[in-house]
Amino acid sequence: MRYHQVVAPKRPRNLGLTLAAAAFSVGLYLVFSWGGLWSPKRGLGLAFGILAALLFTFEMAYPARRGRARPLGTAERWLQAHVYLGALACVGVLVHCGFEWPKGALGWALWLLSLWTTLTGLLGVFLQKWIPAALCEGLRVEALFERIPALVEGLRDEADKLLEDSGEALLGFYQRDVRPALEGVQPSWGFIFDLRAGQERALDPFRRMGPFVDPDDKPRLDDLMVIVGEKRELDAHYSLQRLLRGWLWLHAPMAGLLMGLLLVHVFSWLWY
Repeated sequence: MRYHQVVAPKRPRNLGLTLAAAAFSVGLYLVFSWGGLWSPKRGLGLAFGILAALLFTFEMAYPARRGRARPLGTAERWLQAHVYLGALACVGVLVHCGFEWPKGALGWALWLLSLWTTLTGLLGVFLQKWIPAALCEGLRVEALFERIPALVEGLRDEADKLLEDSGEALLGFYQRDVRPALEGVQPSWGFIFDLRAGQERALDPFRRMGPFVDPDDKPRLDDLMVIVGEKRELDAHYSLQRLLRGWLWLHAPMAGLLMGLLLVHVFSWLWY
């Protein structure tokens, strides 16, 4: 897989503007905190807290991209704004706190949730770029996530039909060593690090079985090996696509909790 496909920003200009805004924010803090006068409760410290709250509120409007009213135009612009403004919101939180450890349970919760939401969001960006590229370059089979169980079932039925009139040696090998692996989808963390994890090990029994099957069954053995290879590629698809879908559970619930605690924080500041 080409490295730049994953790490290169789709819109370098947006990344540049975000880095410039982050540097400007930190620069303001360094200038105005000279002498230890920075406070989250007043002046620029308070302003950055309000800015971060507004940006996080905008972040929660991301699902609105699917509606008819799209202030930002396209879904891609929504995503770009969601990613980069979310990162700036996290910078705003750090500047608001004066780059000091938070105080109190609520302060720690807001600080940790801000970091968690931002980091898991960046993880999601990485996964959405890496997984499709890895699947396209590393596998020959293409499959939609919802269709994979049915496709695996079809491969099992195909293998059963292929072995109907086979010899005793091949049939015994199939029933004992092959068919259990065709019973259903078998996701594995190993596919995340290597799409062809265990591929050679899974096909070695077929090569060792070759001298023992009837000559008429050798084409069946070769076809069965192809079926098993396709099944393992479907397992790899399922593993990576499940990771891409499951990532949202790391991000969205914590983002919702962050917004709830942010409302408590704002209400407490206004009240007291």
